[in-house]
Amino acid sequence: MFLATTTTYLIIAIALIAIIAVIFIVSFIINRRMPLPEGCENIKIEESTCLACSNTDCKVHQEFDLKKIKEELEEESKKW
Repeated sequence: MFLATTTTYLIIAIALIAIIAVIFIVSFIINRRMPLPEGCENIKIEESTCLACSNTDCKVHQEFDLKKIKEELEEESKKW
């Protein structure tokens, strides 16, 4: 019967973490190299549709908000 020691468990844990990291890195690289599907190369997002969305964590939403804030600040500075 095999009696596992603490060192054995540590080696198994490190090996599992390394395997998971390698799987993540390989899948990330493969995803980056995949070409865009046909028809998705030049997708434009309308500002009105984007700002109507309630997902404020979306990067596109945040960029539209920043543009809107800059425009408002420019308009206010023109008034002065």
